[in-house]
Amino acid sequence: MELSMTVTADDVDTAISHVVAALSPAAGADWSVQAGTLEWDCRQTAEHIGDCLMSYAGQIVTRPAGRYVRFMANADQDASPAEVLEFAETGARILIATVLTASPQMRAYHPTGMADPEGFAAMGCVEALLHGQDIAHGLGLPFDPPRDVCARVLARMFPEAVAALEAVDPWQALLFSTGRTELPGRPRLGQWRWRGAPLTE
Repeated sequence: MELSMTVTADDVDTAISHVVAALSPAAGADWSVQAGTLEWDCRQTAEHIGDCLMSYAGQIVTRPAGRYVRFMANADQDASPAEVLEFAETGARILIATVLTASPQMRAYHPTGMADPEGFAAMGCVEALLHGQDIAHGLGLPFDPPRDVCARVLARMFPEAVAALEAVDPWQALLFSTGRTELPGRPRLGQWRWRGAPLTE
């Protein structure tokens, strides 16, 4: 029986397309500035997006049961900001292609549970959107991601938050659930954990 996916490759496409559109205006800026509140600079953060999403694709195609596939991907040292952003987009598009061709029954290792393609797609959205915002903040750019993607990702990664944060803007709820912000009456989370495994498992 084929299982339906709530978070799909289309959501990863929407997320990374938003990131690229938001950050491209600063392609000529200095990306050695700090990315938001991270210890990384904007270049390193964009590189992390590409590497992280490629690693998710690697998990899907190789399906290790107890560890990550042992590789790291990075942009060339002399790559321009535009080329590093292209590298981040490349990682996302490799993940998209992989999710599209994977069986929904596939499971592969993630520290938060044996994840399915939907889980890796949702993780990819979180990584792209949160770190996209980090870079945008560092470069002084606005960042306002699509709320429908945020809502679907929140429901898949943080199912317990859906009812508790029902009245909260989905993007703000996602930021709160990942320890990025506080909400009225709710202090910023010191620790958090998403759900890698399917909600039915």
